[in-house]
Amino acid sequence: MSPPDETHLDLALSRSVVPRSAHERADAATLEQALADPGTRVLELREGRTRLRDAASTGLALRAPDADDAGRTPWFLGRHGGTAYLAVDVGPSHDGEPDHDGWVSLREVGADLDDVEAGLLTTATALHGWHRTHRHCPRCGSATDVVQAGWVRRCPRDGSEHYPRTDPAVIMAVVDDEDRLLLGTGQPWPEGRVSVLAGFVEAGETLEAAVAREVMEEVRVQVTDVRYRGNQPWPFPASLMLGFRARAVTTDLTVDRTELRSAAWYTREELRAGVEDGSRTLPPRVSIARVLVEEWFGGPITGPRAVR
Repeated sequence: MSPPDETHLDLALSRSVVPRSAHERADAATLEQALADPGTRVLELREGRTRLRDAASTGLALRAPDADDAGRTPWFLGRHGGTAYLAVDVGPSHDGEPDHDGWVSLREVGADLDDVEAGLLTTATALHGWHRTHRHCPRCGSATDVVQAGWVRRCPRDGSEHYPRTDPAVIMAVVDDEDRLLLGTGQPWPEGRVSVLAGFVEAGETLEAAVAREVMEEVRVQVTDVRYRGNQPWPFPASLMLGFRARAVTTDLTVDRTELRSAAWYTREELRAGVEDGSRTLPPRVSIARVLVEEWFGGPITGPRAVR
């Protein structure tokens, strides 16, 4: 991997400052003591969403433990400044139907939270997604028990232990020799939404090879000079996004229609005009994609469809 010639990117979901205190997870007393301490802060999740302190706030509605939290199988997020942080899944609304009124997602608020709360919500969102989809042992199918303060699921039948998974994915700003940026529109996306290319790292593959392969597969463009720019967790449901910049050796585009609806090269003037007239929508500020685009652009891109 070529060393970057600039400092790494400032990414919204890479700002965690809460020590995870992993040594405390194995102690069964950790959760008991945290639940008994009114100074503990608890983060509630419902359908992958949480609540803010109030309508005008960008802070999370953290609270003291209540009597029901022990039965919700809380997850220990870490300890910061002497305060223990837990997360709990409060389940669906009373009628069993999704109720998002007043509840917000990490995608919506991650870029606006402070460093402590951004890290807490990112970790809690990742654990929430893992627990919801990995309730049974992949070896024998038995229902697993939650142990290690929410960080391990153990099979009571064969004793195997299973840990939260992370799927590495590369995301890359590809620029040609005319300093144009390659942007594409994914098949499930609304018309006009554009972003840099991305894809999962395959088994036995290096990160640089994944960058080159994904660009070749999606648009038949050859790249070189792959440079690492930064990374951040993307728990939707379990990715770690590794950002790169690469130089295009070829520029003719042949779009893989199974992945992309369209792709094109953009000058800065063309992208600015598209955002300003509403014909193009950018990824949200919380994403590494937006940061890669604006790094190439030279600063923030504003307009009616420059999503926050």
